[in-house]
Amino acid sequence: MDGGEEVRVEAVPYCCSTCDGGEVAGRSLARRNRKTRSLSTSSASTSSDFRRPQSLHGPSPVTTFGPKACMLQNPHTVMHIQDPASQRLTWNKPPKSVLVIKKIQDASLLQPFKELCKFLTEVKDMIVYVEKKVLEDPAILDDENFGAITKKFCTFRDDLDDISNRVDFIICLGGDGTLLYASSLFQESVPPVMAFHLGSLGFLTPFKFDTYQSQVTQIIEGNAAIVLRSRLKVRVLKENWEKKARVDEKGIILTNGDNESSRKAVQYQVLNEVVVDRGPSSYLSNVDLFLDGHLITTVQGDGVIVSTPTGSTAYAVAAGASMIHPNVPAIMITPICPHSLSFRPIVVPAGVELKIMLSCDARNTAWVSFDGRKRQEICHGDSITITTSCFPVPSICFRDPVNDWFESLAQCLHWNVRKKQNYLSSEDEEF
Repeated sequence: MDGGEEVRVEAVPYCCSTCDGGEVAGRSLARRNRKTRSLSTSSASTSSDFRRPQSLHGPSPVTTFGPKACMLQNPHTVMHIQDPASQRLTWNKPPKSVLVIKKIQDASLLQPFKELCKFLTEVKDMIVYVEKKVLEDPAILDDENFGAITKKFCTFRDDLDDISNRVDFIICLGGDGTLLYASSLFQESVPPVMAFHLGSLGFLTPFKFDTYQSQVTQIIEGNAAIVLRSRLKVRVLKENWEKKARVDEKGIILTNGDNESSRKAVQYQVLNEVVVDRGPSSYLSNVDLFLDGHLITTVQGDGVIVSTPTGSTAYAVAAGASMIHPNVPAIMITPICPHSLSFRPIVVPAGVELKIMLSCDARNTAWVSFDGRKRQEICHGDSITITTSCFPVPSICFRDPVNDWFESLAQCLHWNVRKKQNYLSSEDEEF
């Protein structure tokens, strides 16, 4: 099997089919009648008779409003709302290749890395892909026993080699940065990612390495929950001004002649956030923020963060934003130290297009970074266009998307941790 075989995520849809106004009205009346009868029944009925729907989302709303109004139907925009717990990983064929990502120059990861690679090659007979600079570590080069295994590896360089169609799934050893790095290696479809907590924070790495053999075996067999972490598709359009030399009548070369512009576009896939800030300047950042072509505000402050739900628990939450579950389709806009008390973080639908440009009266340029990397300067005339990418990161869960997320909030961010109040007895209430 080659690395380009399709990986499928099975999910049970929870949706309301499109119907005409008469059918909706009839079903609504029937539901109201059933509800009236249920309320008039004897109170002797037990609570076990009630069965809550399995989906964690509400049902799709009806599209008729009153006796005559309705919403214009568009057959191309049917939305299926699914239960996050129903997202399961399956394989069309057994996986044969795996990419192992290890944090560079980290001595504490050498032994886990060697154990995992030996298990994958000798026990599971997998083709292991490893970045070339990982094997250049002297601690690995000097290990003669491990040298026989490294000869079986397939190596690559992130800036030259394309492995997007060669890898069936990914295993990350380290902290949250390893998952971000794995995302940056794939600009389109991303293989499923299994992340082990061997770093500092570990909010995105739910697996413990103590029982890695059974856990990896379970993933290879295709028995695991999965969460689709949305990414941002970012397009940076820059104006490159080049001086055009011209010669006057006397043959003198003039270097301060006319300028001609050429536009250069670069595209990125971002898992956490896009950060636009004031850089080294002491002046306020002054950038215009457009939503679907309309100017919604001008950011005056230290900058602005545009993040995914996954990135809501990173830089955004430190700047005062809310935390959003990865299954929520949304984009967060969070100002950094705004020069206005009323400028609060907002959440917009995932389908909008955001555009950020330097204001025409800005005193200084701005700087932009993508998941903390590829930092570059933004000048007048440059633009940053941000939309939700159609290529998410399928992150393998330890249990399920909901429990894993709340477990990370409690363990890593100590969400709502405080000392409980003492019990108040009836005697204490008298005082």
